[in-house]
Amino acid sequence: MLSFAQEKKTAEKEVKKEKWKYEPNFMVGVDVLNAGASFFGDRKLYQGFISSRIKGDIHGIIEAGVEKNIYQKNSYDAKASGPFLKLGAIYMLAKDRENDFNGFYAGGKVAGSFYTQEYMAIPVRGFGGSNASVAYPSSSQSSFWLEGAIGGRVQLFESNFYIDVNLQPKYLIYTTKQENIQPMIVPGFGRSSSKFAMGFAWNIAYKF
Repeated sequence: MLSFAQEKKTAEKEVKKEKWKYEPNFMVGVDVLNAGASFFGDRKLYQGFISSRIKGDIHGIIEAGVEKNIYQKNSYDAKASGPFLKLGAIYMLAKDRENDFNGFYAGGKVAGSFYTQEYMAIPVRGFGGSNASVAYPSSSQSSFWLEGAIGGRVQLFESNFYIDVNLQPKYLIYTTKQENIQPMIVPGFGRSSSKFAMGFAWNIAYKF
C-alpha cells in the first residue's frame, strides 16, 4: 500500500510538471493603422509586437518601434524622433473554447524611449511684456512610462492570421528635460504636454 501511494504521488508530480512545461509558440504582429496614417500626417509611427503564451491565460509581450513627430501649438515648435521598447504581459479575460488565442484581454507594460529632440521655438516673456521665443539645439533625451493594454484578438477564417486591436492608456513616470522643459513629444508615448496619454493599435498578426 505504501509503495502504491508513493507511485501515485510520483505520477501526480509528473502530471503537474507537464502542466508547467513551456511549449514554444509565437505571434508576430504589425500595427497597420498607424503605419498607414503615417503617409497622411506629421506623425510617422511604425511599431510591431512579439507575444508568446507562457502559462495558461498569461501571454508575455514585447513591443518595439520608431516614431518621428512634430509639435506646433501655442507658439511651441518642436520635433522628436527615436526608437522605443515595451515589455509586459497580458491576461486573456475571455477566450474561444476552440482557440485559446481568440478573445479579449487586459494587461500592462513598462516602456522606455531614447530619442533626439529639438526646440525651434519656445515662448518666453520678453522685455516690457512683449512676446518672444527662444530655440534650443538638438539633444538626446530618455523617457519611461507605464502602459495598460485593453483589447481583443480574432482569427481570420481558418488561417494563422489574426486581427489584434487594443487601447493603450499611458502614464509618464520619468523623463529627462532640456533646460527644465517638459517634453512635448516622446516617441512611443505620444504628443502631449501632460503625463497622461492614450494610444491605439490595429494589428495584423501571424501565429507560428
